Amino acid sequence: MSEAAKRREDENPSRIRSVCVYCGSARGVEPDYEEAAAALGRAIAAEGLELVYGGGGLGLMGALARSAAAAGGAVTGIIPEFLHRKEGSLADVVETVVVPDMHTRKRLMFERADAFVALPGGVGTLEELVEQLTWVQLERHTKPVVIADVGGFWRPLIDLFAHMRERRFIQPSFEVRYLVAERVEDVLPMIFGAAARLDRLGLRRESVDPRL
Repeated sequence: MSEAAKRREDENPSRIRSVCVYCGSARGVEPDYEEAAAALGRAIAAEGLELVYGGGGLGLMGALARSAAAAGGAVTGIIPEFLHRKEGSLADVVETVVVPDMHTRKRLMFERADAFVALPGGVGTLEELVEQLTWVQLERHTKPVVIADVGGFWRPLIDLFAHMRERRFIQPSFEVRYLVAERVEDVLPMIFGAAARLDRLGLRRESVDPRL
């Protein structure tokens, strides 16, 4: 076993094999957003993990997938047919799965991922992130969820969660459990650490209630 492979095995004892990243199909106004997406793609590839993402070739999605593929990583894009026709995909560098609708896309992304990361994005990114946080809150699964707070992008949402706690709409018995990474290089160590803790406690749950 190579030193790099041994390091990955030592740092990833919790069988994390794939990471789903939610992010925007636009670039945003800050260059840091696109740089962070590319850096995360490279980091996922360097750890020998599969990247699962929304399948588009534009904006942060494109930067993320291209960087992971260029670094030799396995990349799977899952995109609904109507968006595939509208936005295209990176079928030349990644595996692209075209599905009939958004619900199928989200289900497959969940099934193929061991953890979730939210980079900056728009309403769709927010919806995907909040759905995973809701499922974790309702104890439907325990896959780690990391908010990549690049340049403070997600701070208003994090403040809103604090406001919900203060107003008692998030109860201690139904806490919204997530991790916040202010630096991209902290994302994967946070995921590995969270999954390892769940394994030690025997709390890991990877399936979701089919009713959801």
